[in-house]
Amino acid sequence: MSEAEGIRLQKVLANAGVASRRVSEQLIVEGRVRVNGVIVSELGARIDPENDLVDVDGTAVQLDATKRYVMLNKPTGVVSTMKDERGRADLRRFAEEWEERLYNVGRLDADTSGLLVLTNDGELAHVLAHPRFGVTKVYIAKVEGRVTAQTIARLTRGIELDDGPIAADRARLLDASSGSSLVELTLHSGRNRIVRRMLAEVGHPVAELVRRQFGPLHLGTLPVGRTRELTKVERGALLTLSRREPDAPPAEGVETPESEEQETS
Repeated sequence: MSEAEGIRLQKVLANAGVASRRVSEQLIVEGRVRVNGVIVSELGARIDPENDLVDVDGTAVQLDATKRYVMLNKPTGVVSTMKDERGRADLRRFAEEWEERLYNVGRLDADTSGLLVLTNDGELAHVLAHPRFGVTKVYIAKVEGRVTAQTIARLTRGIELDDGPIAADRARLLDASSGSSLVELTLHSGRNRIVRRMLAEVGHPVAELVRRQFGPLHLGTLPVGRTRELTKVERGALLTLSRREPDAPPAEGVETPESEEQETS
């Protein structure tokens, strides 16, 4: 490390955009800043921004400015890979909008639209995509037929599929009219095409499916086919999530098949 074995913590916080240096000093004195999980309340403390983990009020602070986090509202008809060997529409054109070499976190199948994260942070991508971490995803499905309250209860109570039982974390009926229904499902399972299979099993095949939420991220008003960089608050929420199990093995690559809706042939 340079600068006499580290950089003053308040300077690191200010450089990261947390607050001005004076306000950062106040945060430290008030005991609201932790370094590697330990509260640091002395203004003379120095850290190594390249290796130390910092959080303020329990929310992680991004110190590595080389990491990029982007939200995409994936259109239907696009496969979740950066280079499709079969020549189908893929994610390259969305990633090319950014200087960094980005990859998708998990996958949505070609017929599913909605929230995908593109990033060059492999460690965070592993946490978000791997089902063992239980990151929840929220989907809205337009299904055939009129869904009843009994069917919603069945989805949360649990149903049996070919590869074992499954239950939604939450389920809501948003609308039931004109021979179709809108259903909101929240799950953390990483099984293949699980949303479509669950709804088909209860007699309501999916006509349209969109992922509206991925962990702490909400799609909001982002138009289909558009990207945007995550806000500082969103980045902090993702990094906080990624530090829940620091001993988890890193992924070999950012792109992984573990997700709610895997790309299938």
